Amino acid sequence: MTEADLAVVLAIEQACFPRGWSCTHFLAELASERATCVVAEQDGQVAGYLCLTVLLDEAEILNVAVDPSSRRCGIGNALLQWACDQAVRQGAKVLRLEVRASSAPAIGLYQRWGFRQTGLRRAYYEDNIDAVLMDKKLMEEDVDAV
Repeated sequence: MTEADLAVVLAIEQACFPRGWSCTHFLAELASERATCVVAEQDGQVAGYLCLTVLLDEAEILNVAVDPSSRRCGIGNALLQWACDQAVRQGAKVLRLEVRASSAPAIGLYQRWGFRQTGLRRAYYEDNIDAVLMDKKLMEEDVDAV
């Protein structure tokens, strides 16, 4: 992800999250030495993004979204594969994330990827929506051989 991607990234963010990240927040992550952000493209257009941080042996997906018009096309899977690859290569043993409890499709995707619920933050998001905390133990096999 570069600053040139931010207009599209912010449009996706607003389409996916009522009170998502601001431009300032994305710029801070792009400037951070600990975070890495990537975009996924479909037909030459940004269709999704993911921001990841790795600290010691733990990685965390800070933000991930796929344009609603590009869902169920493999973009989410590609972004998760990238996150696993990066986390393992940087020495992480676990990959963490949080997701809105109301986002059943996202929770299902994470479960298919081996994430397990580890906690719950009550009324964490707007409208008193809970945050589901999820972890995935990482192994060398999680790195895509391609």
